[in-house]
Amino acid sequence: MSKRISIFVDGANVFYAQRDNHFLIDWEKMLAHFSQIGELYETFYYIGEHIPPEARTEKYLKLLRHIGFIVRTKRIKTIIQDDGTKKQKANLDIEIAMDLFNTIENYNVAVLFSGDGDFERAIELVRARGKEIYVVSTDNYIASELRNAAGRNYINFTKMTSWKRREWKDIPPNPRI
Repeated sequence: MSKRISIFVDGANVFYAQRDNHFLIDWEKMLAHFSQIGELYETFYYIGEHIPPEARTEKYLKLLRHIGFIVRTKRIKTIIQDDGTKKQKANLDIEIAMDLFNTIENYNVAVLFSGDGDFERAIELVRARGKEIYVVSTDNYIASELRNAAGRNYINFTKMTSWKRREWKDIPPNPRI
């Protein structure tokens, strides 16, 4: 049976991992890499978005759509912490997990770009359904429980030099891309 691959990218999690590791993923090169392994069935990218959207973010999401990603967005909300500080958040973990399971018959290999430990159980359940699943993150940005659940199917994206776009220092910071 030929490999049918679906990719799920936790955009915010991957953004911070890229920033902290001074490495930017070239999404087209990454897609080309997985296309050599099997048929890319679906590619999803999940990200929080300000309302109204910022022009830079819209440009980035348009690029992702152009290269084949299904982009799922959720409005960024401001949460006031107990100490009065404000935190902006758009948690898309549920959407990622739902798509992992709602599309499970479409793939036999799933690739999750995230270091979020909340996905530990989802990884275990996808594997229990007979699917191969890979977790892509960085050594200093992956939760220990997710790293443990991934086992040998963990990919440190900073070692995937063929995916590298350019140095982080050349990109102005923007937490929404």
